[in-house]
Amino acid sequence: MRKFIATPVAIIVLLAPVRLPAQSAAELGPETTQFVAITGPTVALTGVTVLDGTGAGARPNQTVVIEGNRIAAVGPAGAVDVPAGAEVRDLAGHTVIPGMIGLHNHMFYMGAGGRMSQGAVSSPRLYLAAGVTTIRTTGSVSPYADLNVKSNIERGLAPGPRMHVTAPYVTGPNPALGDMAQVTTPEEARRFVRYWAGEGASWIKAYTTIRRAELAAIIEEAHAHGLRVTGHICSITFQEAVDLGMDNIEHGFGTATDFDPRKRPDECPPNSMVMVGEQGDPSGEIARALVLSMVEARVGMTSTMAVIEPMTKGRAVLDERTLEAMAPEVREDYLETVDAIQADPDWAMTEAHLQKHMTFERGFVEAGGVLAAGVDPTGIGGAIAGFGDQRNYELLIEAGFDAPTVVRIMSANGARIMGIEDELGTIEPGKLADLVVLQGDLEADSAIIRNVTVVFKDGVGYDSEKLIDSVKGMVGIR
Repeated sequence: MRKFIATPVAIIVLLAPVRLPAQSAAELGPETTQFVAITGPTVALTGVTVLDGTGAGARPNQTVVIEGNRIAAVGPAGAVDVPAGAEVRDLAGHTVIPGMIGLHNHMFYMGAGGRMSQGAVSSPRLYLAAGVTTIRTTGSVSPYADLNVKSNIERGLAPGPRMHVTAPYVTGPNPALGDMAQVTTPEEARRFVRYWAGEGASWIKAYTTIRRAELAAIIEEAHAHGLRVTGHICSITFQEAVDLGMDNIEHGFGTATDFDPRKRPDECPPNSMVMVGEQGDPSGEIARALVLSMVEARVGMTSTMAVIEPMTKGRAVLDERTLEAMAPEVREDYLETVDAIQADPDWAMTEAHLQKHMTFERGFVEAGGVLAAGVDPTGIGGAIAGFGDQRNYELLIEAGFDAPTVVRIMSANGARIMGIEDELGTIEPGKLADLVVLQGDLEADSAIIRNVTVVFKDGVGYDSEKLIDSVKGMVGIR
């Protein structure tokens, strides 16, 4: 979402699966190893309840065996052979889920009043601590900083999730978006894609004022180079994006100008999010046709309710962990903004608006759509790296999904949209050992998503509490 302002023929391509790097504990540098709790190479987690990411129900009293960086076995206690010499962890009373995949995440943080900072230290640690083992930086403000963080994590020099880096935001003509790439011709759009493909980006994110001709060129050029395209769109409707061959669409209901009666071709109506929220029907005829079109074209959608909730009147988000992670001045600005929203009788973002997001996402999933999720640490700053991803889990439960479905949304569906489902997203033998250990019964209580004890990435177990403690007071600074 980045900021809140209250005011041709489909291209069909086959994109190759993404190959993922992996690392062992022996390859980690001292800045990373200080957070390692379990090194392996062979580990058995016993007595756990498994929610495997496939959408299947919880399986109690399971054993999960990790060998090297892979899951070697999963099954009922007594039916799985624990290798000799394995480090055995008795985790009765714990739930294990796949590493979460953040599909609208950033390395930067935007707080109240437009405050913005790169979170090269705090963001990767918080993502990993929260159980988010893979992210897509869905829009980069400092793309070279993101690429360098990605490189440091892959070389074991810093702790953090797997990163799929998106190029800088690319939009159409708009003086208010001076920090973004603004393309005005299809050739400019193609040149932008070619350059960032060469620099190591794997996704392109189109932003609000992009026009149809330029977006068509972006999609065609990106697919030719093996890149995928997503967008927070406005000048282009969701239906137009589907017709052009976009792979993924961000935010859902509130940004779908298909619902805005003022919509004109290649123009973003003013205050469109407010208009959609006030007048759009998330389960009406337009919504049903749009959802079926997205499902038929296999266009995924990213839920970002965690960034919408803090901007919703009556939903003051005052999570203590989030407040402790913020720098003092950032926290002060955020709390002042929360108070101002609650006191404003004319504030446009309402509970009814948030409920419409939930209704639209339920309809999308019920129709067979692939819904993923991401925190989007922007807006007024109340959704931060990692903790906001966990809040997405709770909000999706509130929206009416059951726990197995939400785990699938938060893991396997993100992997599917990114083309990494052969390696990640579910707890199955042969897949990379990205796992989250939660104290308690997640199926019984959605708040258990916050009770992370150990996060495995590549079979290495990281201490969640140590990672969180290391960045307290840092969000909004570094």
